[in-house]
Amino acid sequence: MSLDRLIDAYLDHLRVERALSPNTLAAYGADLAKLAHFAAERSGEDGAKTEPLDLGLVTAWLTALSKEGLGARSAARHLSALRGLAKFLVREGLLSQDPTSRTARPRLGRRLPRALGEDDLALLFAMPDVSTLRGLRDRAMLSVAYAAGLRVSELVHLEIGDLDLERGVVTALGKGQKRRLVPLGDIALDHLEAYLAAREEDDRAQEKKRGASAKRATKASRKNFVFRSPRGGALTRQAFWQIIGRYARAAGVRGGAHPHQLRHSFATHLLGGGADLRSVQTMLGHASIVTTEIYTHVGRDHVREAHRRAHPRA
Repeated sequence: MSLDRLIDAYLDHLRVERALSPNTLAAYGADLAKLAHFAAERSGEDGAKTEPLDLGLVTAWLTALSKEGLGARSAARHLSALRGLAKFLVREGLLSQDPTSRTARPRLGRRLPRALGEDDLALLFAMPDVSTLRGLRDRAMLSVAYAAGLRVSELVHLEIGDLDLERGVVTALGKGQKRRLVPLGDIALDHLEAYLAAREEDDRAQEKKRGASAKRATKASRKNFVFRSPRGGALTRQAFWQIIGRYARAAGVRGGAHPHQLRHSFATHLLGGGADLRSVQTMLGHASIVTTEIYTHVGRDHVREAHRRAHPRA
């Protein structure tokens, strides 16, 4: 079986059995497609091969990526995709041994997320024109993204059934199809309720204009997404990027803003306010606390600043 077909089988396994997100699958697919292309170019040099993957191919490919100037983080992602493929092939009996077991993982620099300050957030949330339904929607989206620390894909695919306004929580569907409950807070709840009330009123007006048959057709043709596009479906991730970028420019936020910064800000401000790391891990939906620990620099900065203000010899 060709390496291309083996890669396709592995990606099918990730999609069906591991339930990875479409974005992760696309990234793995792109990385492994490079491997397949590289292997095809080397096939004439190696002659007949008994294994679809061997240490020589793995080493040569990683060396070629390094010569292209690939950064450590990107190289680590490529190696992760390669290791997953090799383990899958060994498990399926298509490879006698894992050639990546002796391959060192590239050293990664510690890249700290940039959080937005509270003043910048206040300016950002004040930008939507809340005299319009779209403005109410955008303000509610920004508030929920920050209040619950949601990933963009989680935010745009929220459905009405994921909201419990009485308890003040939202159910997020995260990576690996895992669900978690996250509190929303009073401000986000107020913004959500204002938007949903206006949306319901607008729906009634539209249904009255179109008639009963159009009403039935509309209900049958779409899920009840919280943050709907003008056509009634879910907003795309790219659309939310554009929304937050436009408001950040209008607010004069230095360096602009992107959706994941709201998630960074959520974690950073919680830890800076004294929340414990385990609670933040749970709310972010991180499988490992090591991922959450990237935010602990905020706690250290907070302690350092408190020491500077309070200690007579600081």
